[in-house]
Amino acid sequence: MLTGLFLLTTGLALAAPDTLPPGDEALQQQLAQPSLSCASPAVELDAFDQEALSAFYRQLGDQRVWTHDGRLARLLEQLEQLADDGLDPANYQFATLRRLADDPAGHPQRSACADALATHVYLQALRHLAYGRLDQARVEPLWRDPDSPAPASPALFPAFAVTRLDDLPAAFAEARPDFEPYRALRHAYAELRRNAPRAWRLVPDGSLLRPGMTDERVPLLEQRLAAEGYLSERASGRDRQRYTPQLVEAMKRFQARHFLDDDGVVGPATLTELNVTPAERLAQVRVNLERFRWLAREMEPTLLLVDVAGAQLTFFHDHQPRWQTRTQVGRPTRPTPLLKSQVTHLTLNPTWTVPPTILREDKLPRIRRNIGFLASQNLRVIDRQGKELNPRNVDWHNPSGIMLRQDPGPHNPLGRIAIRFPNPFAVYLHDTPSQHLFAKETRTLSSGCVRVERAMQLTDLLLEGASPAERQRFEEILASGKTRNLNLPRPVPILLAYWTVQVDDGGQLVFRPDIYAHDGKLVAALNASR
Repeated sequence: MLTGLFLLTTGLALAAPDTLPPGDEALQQQLAQPSLSCASPAVELDAFDQEALSAFYRQLGDQRVWTHDGRLARLLEQLEQLADDGLDPANYQFATLRRLADDPAGHPQRSACADALATHVYLQALRHLAYGRLDQARVEPLWRDPDSPAPASPALFPAFAVTRLDDLPAAFAEARPDFEPYRALRHAYAELRRNAPRAWRLVPDGSLLRPGMTDERVPLLEQRLAAEGYLSERASGRDRQRYTPQLVEAMKRFQARHFLDDDGVVGPATLTELNVTPAERLAQVRVNLERFRWLAREMEPTLLLVDVAGAQLTFFHDHQPRWQTRTQVGRPTRPTPLLKSQVTHLTLNPTWTVPPTILREDKLPRIRRNIGFLASQNLRVIDRQGKELNPRNVDWHNPSGIMLRQDPGPHNPLGRIAIRFPNPFAVYLHDTPSQHLFAKETRTLSSGCVRVERAMQLTDLLLEGASPAERQRFEEILASGKTRNLNLPRPVPILLAYWTVQVDDGGQLVFRPDIYAHDGKLVAALNASR
């Protein structure tokens, strides 16, 4: 904020408070009102908006802002460019302000209400760029560990809102997240919006289409892939309905950009992505711009970031991605929760206590069919105090007060390491013996926890700063096969976040299936916030 100095909107130099002209009385009267009646319908101001307006004009000696030559026109230019951020200029009184800017009566006579309306829109647009248009806690909640610092609440307005009044492009650029994924997605969205292909015909369901097969849907596939530039040359003659090698290669490129197994086989998942309309794709990118506005505020210099929809984990150090690996995340029926916490300790050679949902839905039906299932899986039955029970003495049709536990070993689902952080969902990161599953493109395979490829490499990063003695203790415990907890030298922030579009290193949009059906809710919320 400016301290003891005020910027005059007439273009004069900065002046001390006692040299400012008297405040504009009509403007002061308007600022005392809870609504801006010069808009149609009138804009109702909440307490935050009223205080923001009053504080902003106080910085400027209660002088009108938008009477300065060309300033309102430049504001309109910036509001128009909000469309590239996935924000609708119509939500920012664009038509009303355009009429005011085109008013031949001239800006000196512009009403105090109109000036306050333009300022309200200006501050609101900057706030939405910096923090998001929607309240994430309401539309896509992120559970937060009480010991993890929360991002700062929106300020009434940033200092540059005042100092950049004569350089509005710089003000809007400064409000946008300083976050490369956001900048890349914004650029890609602008290109997609300006060059969106025409709507295509849907490709009907049918049996699996494999390379070399003949199918009446092939011409539709050609049209669809050609519309987005995956295919440059169309088949003709007898090949019109044959799934040719050229078309297969185009399909593989499509699959790779849509987070599908790029095998060229057209099945239900590929058909679903093929039949997403251009309008739906635009909406998908738009909601992810909103998510990246939220995500940018959660980033920290050191951070474990789990990209849930992309089934990927990245370790950031000094704000830079230092290490990355694949993960396996929760199935749609058992989703991985979105949260912010801190990794505090590791469990070496972990036992696995079967979670209640898995016990009820997965294990009990198999135990009831064959009690020998327990021994085949090295599962022990214990009571709440950890005492082992004879499984033949348990009423498996109505079990009570029992748990299933698997001891450490090569077949333990948690592998050799579990990475722990406080949360109410009983989820954590862990190793897994199912390493072959990381080769799958779609890795929604767990019951909510996050399985990590090359988990031991990650623990090496988490133990940075540990003394040689602590490192030796880690190796000794690991080799012993005994279950022990080991605290990290310092807690490491962890964020489990969700987004379904990003831009790859080649500047191409990469789409992921909306595995937890979050996108539609966010689209509806953005459309409703008008």
